[in-house]
Amino acid sequence: MRWLHYYLRLLAAVSLLLIAAGGLVTSTDSGLAVPDWPNTYGYFMFAFPFSKMVGGILYEHGHRLIASVVGLLTIGLAVWAWRVETRAWVRRLAWTALAAVVAQGLLGGITVIYLLPKPISISHAGLAQLFFALVVSLGVFTSPGWRAGFGRSEPLDDPLLARLALVVPAFVYVQILLGATMRHNDAGLAIPDFPLAFGRLLPPEWSLGISLHFAHRVGAVAVTVAAVALIVRVLRAHRRRPELARPALLLSAVLLAQIGLGAWTVWSGLQPHINTAHVATGGLLWVVSVALALRVHRAWFGDASAIRASRFATSTGDAPGRVPA
Repeated sequence: MRWLHYYLRLLAAVSLLLIAAGGLVTSTDSGLAVPDWPNTYGYFMFAFPFSKMVGGILYEHGHRLIASVVGLLTIGLAVWAWRVETRAWVRRLAWTALAAVVAQGLLGGITVIYLLPKPISISHAGLAQLFFALVVSLGVFTSPGWRAGFGRSEPLDDPLLARLALVVPAFVYVQILLGATMRHNDAGLAIPDFPLAFGRLLPPEWSLGISLHFAHRVGAVAVTVAAVALIVRVLRAHRRRPELARPALLLSAVLLAQIGLGAWTVWSGLQPHINTAHVATGGLLWVVSVALALRVHRAWFGDASAIRASRFATSTGDAPGRVPA
């Protein structure tokens, strides 16, 4: 089981690389640099000459190659989990991840065939982040700490933390969708200054692009406030619980990086590599908040009661299933 967990770490890393590659394709307007699908200029994808991978072709074809690796790794994940994982709900999640990556590949193909329709492109970006969260969640579920209940016999009793832990990933995901909508409507510089908007707190005029861009900024404020509240709650009330404190500290670091990258993206005039880093860091913020939420709500999952029962039996000296004398 430990090797499955390490395999999921690898898949999560390659999935983040895929999100970054997709962000680079969008940031460089390379989505149609390869106009056919599933082939590449008539070549079988894996037979396309490296000598021709230049400019936008490098970004788009490279994105497809990384996506293929993610797909193959996800097939391996589903088969491996089916063979060794004893928890049925974890096996189902692994197959759900496989279904998601197949759907993601089809959406990518439709995006090319129909010349980058905005709803499909935005859905493609949103599903990529859901797949990433699924992989990271499976990594959490197969970790030694999770399987041991993080050494805790009783569920966490903190209603405020429980609510904040659900609010933050929800806000982050909505913000990701807003960002994808803004990018695919070419509204990244609809408001060209930061932190003000045309030198004011509110834009003096409105259009679709300005509205989308300003909504993304308002979303960033909402995410920041909610995430800071979550981080402060964890570090004040549960700093002695490393399974919560560590991801809370990581969340704070990623949040600071994301705020800085968002500002830098505007100041740089949408420099592609900075914009891509902003997209990838947004994905990191999303999955770190999801991982923290899962740990806070450990008691919701099917194996939590079995762990508590085993710990109770151990503490009372009774074997599982034996009636105390």
